[in-house]
Amino acid sequence: MSIEQFNIIESTLREGEQFVGANFTTEQKVQIAQALDKFGVEYLELTSPVASPQSYTDCMTIAGLGLQARILTHIRCNLEDAKAAATTGVDGIDVVVGTSSLLRTFSHGKDIPWIIETGREVIRFIQDKGLEARFSTEDSFRSEREDIFRIYEAMDGLGIDRVGIADTVGVATPLDVYRLIKELRGRIAADIEFHGHNDSGCAIANAYSALEAGATHVDTSVLGIGERNGITPLGGFIARMYATNRNLLVRKYDLPHLQTIDRLVADTVGVDIPFSNYITGITAFTHKAGVHAKAVLNNPETYEILKPQDFGLTRYISIAHRLTGWNAVAARAEQLDLHLDNQDLKRVTAHLKAIADHRHLTIDDVDSILRNWIPCSEGKEEPVGERMAS
Repeated sequence: MSIEQFNIIESTLREGEQFVGANFTTEQKVQIAQALDKFGVEYLELTSPVASPQSYTDCMTIAGLGLQARILTHIRCNLEDAKAAATTGVDGIDVVVGTSSLLRTFSHGKDIPWIIETGREVIRFIQDKGLEARFSTEDSFRSEREDIFRIYEAMDGLGIDRVGIADTVGVATPLDVYRLIKELRGRIAADIEFHGHNDSGCAIANAYSALEAGATHVDTSVLGIGERNGITPLGGFIARMYATNRNLLVRKYDLPHLQTIDRLVADTVGVDIPFSNYITGITAFTHKAGVHAKAVLNNPETYEILKPQDFGLTRYISIAHRLTGWNAVAARAEQLDLHLDNQDLKRVTAHLKAIADHRHLTIDDVDSILRNWIPCSEGKEEPVGERMAS
């Protein structure tokens, strides 16, 4: 199966609601759902309607918005949960049950035959209602492979739409993910969804590896928010797919809208967008070292795998520091419509480096020095910029 045939299941309104700072109102959920729909995600996953009365109402509200994205909700492997979910107007129901020995012992206490029997009952009910059905094994990578393959094959025999692999505690490596999904792909016909937590920093790589192995759907959340360290971040996943092939893999999404989504969710849950955040972080397209700046000014692709303009953003060349180079200073002088020859540009760059070795420089400092350096090119013996530093 081609890696181009993937869908995003955006779970900010389910997994993201489990983030410690998240307490979404219905209005906020509507705003987030509409923003994600505008971006172009294929699915939105919502908190189980049995979690609370408000969760039930929110499911109905989001399902009734008429969005392009298909609306899913996420339930336990429980027929009563499925019955409640089926009345909310969602397009599909995602069923999950723990399959590792830890979860079977300390969570629901059921064995594999019970999981298969109950799973069949729940999935048949969902299918009878004409809804999309997915069955996921929670904590897949700490489960016995033959156990989960038995479960997946049983569900596949029902003609289920999708089965789910969940790295619930973030223990898997990309190779672990690839091997498990590759084998599963050879055993079943259903689509395969990957849900990966980021506890050990592998969520994006694991999601990509899942697609390489034959998965068709990837769960994300905005800024990666979710339980503990969260899951595959939407922006990071988009960055990975863009870097692989921007013309094929992400052209269906409204890339400039990503910055609006990140700001909306960050404000809603009361966090700042991290400085190093994929695409929308304040330093994502900032270049500092002189050799980097020179190359980027000549050809941005030398040090950029992502084009900022494709995301409605611009790059920034940082020059107020000791690592600056004269090519970057020349570009700033040009922006200020100042005409300095190469000799002056190299002298002023050396001057800036000397100052920066002793105190913090700001861009305003740099601009002031550049503006006051002009007399040097007019034949004065001592540039004003040098007098300022003495």
